[in-house]
Amino acid sequence: MPTVAVTLLAKPGCHLCDDARTEVDRVVAELPEGAVSVVERNILEDSELFDRYAEEIPVVLIEGRVHTYWRVDGDRLRRALDQARARCALDREA
Repeated sequence: MPTVAVTLLAKPGCHLCDDARTEVDRVVAELPEGAVSVVERNILEDSELFDRYAEEIPVVLIEGRVHTYWRVDGDRLRRALDQARARCALDREA
């Protein structure tokens, strides 16, 4: 099955970002190895991301689309990742 890209938009010193990172890591650890790739981006290092998301961090993107911001619900994230993995598999078959 193809790898789904998850991006966590965060900044240092953000306790909600720390909580989001922990929850994303927990959910991803439950999935098969290689099913999801996680990249964390610091919005302080990218003015475009800062301008767009400064008031909403942390933000979780799945395949470049906003999944959630502020708080991560593990069950909801798991369902969204399962759906994204299924979509990616269908796209590859087409």
